[in-house]
Amino acid sequence: MELKATSLGKHLAQHPYNRVKLLAAGVEVKGERHEYLIPFNQLIAINCKRGLVWGELEFVLPDDKVVRLHGTEWNETQRFYHHLDQLWQSWSVEMSEVAAQVLQQQYAEITRRIQQEKWFKRSDMQALQQNVRVAFSALPLPQARLEDFDNCRELWMHCKAWLEQGETRRHQRNTAYTNHMLEKHADFFQKIESSPLNHSQARAVVNGEDSLLVLAGAGSGKTSVLVARAGWLLQRGEASEDQILLLAFGRKAAQEMDERIAERLHTDAISARTFHALALHIIQQGSKKAPRVSELESDTNARHQLLIESWQQQCREKKAQAKGWREWLRDELQWDVPEGEYWKDERLAKRLASRLDRWLGLMRMHGGSQADMIASAPEDIRDLFAKRVKLMAPLLKTWKTALKAEEAVDFSGLIHQAINVLEKGRFISPWKHILVDEFQDISPQRAALLAALRKQNSHTSLYAVGDDWQAIYRFSGAEMSLTTAFAQNFGDADQCALDTTYRFNDRIGEIANRFVQQNPHQLAKPLNSLSKGDKKAVTLLADDQLEALLDKMSGYVQPQERILVLARYHHLRPAILEKAATRWPKLAVDFMTIHASKGQQADYVVVLGLQQGKDGFPAVARESVMEEALLPQPEDYPDAEERRLLYVAMTRARHRVWLLFNKHEPSSFVDILKQLGVPAANRP
Repeated sequence: MELKATSLGKHLAQHPYNRVKLLAAGVEVKGERHEYLIPFNQLIAINCKRGLVWGELEFVLPDDKVVRLHGTEWNETQRFYHHLDQLWQSWSVEMSEVAAQVLQQQYAEITRRIQQEKWFKRSDMQALQQNVRVAFSALPLPQARLEDFDNCRELWMHCKAWLEQGETRRHQRNTAYTNHMLEKHADFFQKIESSPLNHSQARAVVNGEDSLLVLAGAGSGKTSVLVARAGWLLQRGEASEDQILLLAFGRKAAQEMDERIAERLHTDAISARTFHALALHIIQQGSKKAPRVSELESDTNARHQLLIESWQQQCREKKAQAKGWREWLRDELQWDVPEGEYWKDERLAKRLASRLDRWLGLMRMHGGSQADMIASAPEDIRDLFAKRVKLMAPLLKTWKTALKAEEAVDFSGLIHQAINVLEKGRFISPWKHILVDEFQDISPQRAALLAALRKQNSHTSLYAVGDDWQAIYRFSGAEMSLTTAFAQNFGDADQCALDTTYRFNDRIGEIANRFVQQNPHQLAKPLNSLSKGDKKAVTLLADDQLEALLDKMSGYVQPQERILVLARYHHLRPAILEKAATRWPKLAVDFMTIHASKGQQADYVVVLGLQQGKDGFPAVARESVMEEALLPQPEDYPDAEERRLLYVAMTRARHRVWLLFNKHEPSSFVDILKQLGVPAANRP
């Protein structure tokens, strides 16, 4: 059957199409130079319209596309339309039965997936949505028409909702699942630790996302969550003991984790490792030869002596090198450098030793060739950095020679070797779940080791527990953005927060939290305290009042209560503490640097040195071009890491914090703290 425009209609309409022919399951619209084949499965609607003289047919297609036929005789147009519409509707009803079957199967599959008693991951959602898209592409009817059929409407709308509201629905489903798990396994969450897990801790344990960042503020029970997570994986049968890898940054932290796991989970088959111990294990298994870690790594004095002797030899034997080092120390670091053979100056050599050690460590951590290092440096410092690398090259050679003589590797070499073993497939990771403590301290090199492990097994989950507010180790290579931009670095990820601290009162929490969050680069999170503190729980105190403060504290602090005196540097340890044991024999007073206090807690904390200038807090930036080129870029916010350092210091205290400041040259932090409502006192 065919419908054509009249001669006059064709002439006056001047339209590309002037006739339409009915096919088995579609129509063909033609003109003098154009033709369009429209199968029924692409038709959204057929409209018949009457103009002033002639008829008009409209064929509506997906994406609001319309094909029109003008200039046909009206009665013939009506007759053709009714016949075509009857055929099309009959075909549509038949096809709706097929579509309903496809949608019913998809609905059943969605129901099956979301009713499984396990966490619904982003990867599960992606698989579900891909299945829905494939099913939709296999439908014999356009999606825009499915709502017209009773047998398809609800099924289609349900499936479509998982495409359009996927993340909302995933969240709702996981919330319901979590609530069910907390109720069903209430006994586990009550008894897995010495105290029952709180709501936010338990929810963090249940979360089974492939990549999860648990933000654990100071004193919020991160170790409890890590231990409970391992226990949950075992209880739920999601992993065997040998499929769980726990990682800590220091040997002491790993040992404490082992003790906690043995005590709470009653197993020694799960052991926490340091990144270096992990690397050693991978190399041993992958090469059947156990590398030995150099003794220089654990002997700071021997390491410094090796580097200084190499440096002195370089300066002594090569005038150009001696001149280059003089310029570096004098012009860039602004040190006083003696005239003549300055490298013989013991005081200068001692001061330089720790710098050489750090710079060499950063070069080794980078792992690339010197040319690669230079190429990766920021352009504005690249030329100067190249000069410094050339001066450091003999020391790097000395270091490598010492390692070779010892037939050993250093820590950086250990991790580079392990990554190499993994990438070559000589070690196949058995771990399905990697749990990492203190994640904010991770460096790009360690992150690369995690990535290499996960690349081997795409189903390996990463459970990272840390606190970007306590990221204070950039100087050793830690990169905070690996935490703050977690999803960009480790794939689609969930994030949750432990919202209660068991350490400090709400006044300490209020001041410390507001202070650190003034930096917009920090991740916002709630951190509530269980105990109340008065306005004096954080107090600014003149720095000549330490002795008077300890005198006063000796009158009310209990013998079992701990006092921590913290400073930015070791050498700021107050002389008065030398006689503390006899002057205040009942006070338990410890001194340490703020960096060393990380992980510690005390009843009372005294923070020293809030002053400007030399040894000030915040510290004046003292980076050389080596740090600028080889360390992660800092955030664009004044004293960002120093703020976090003061946050760490304040949050060591349970009851009270005194911040000792210089009245004549107060730290820039003093005014900020006053604006936050911290009172200042001239005496305790």
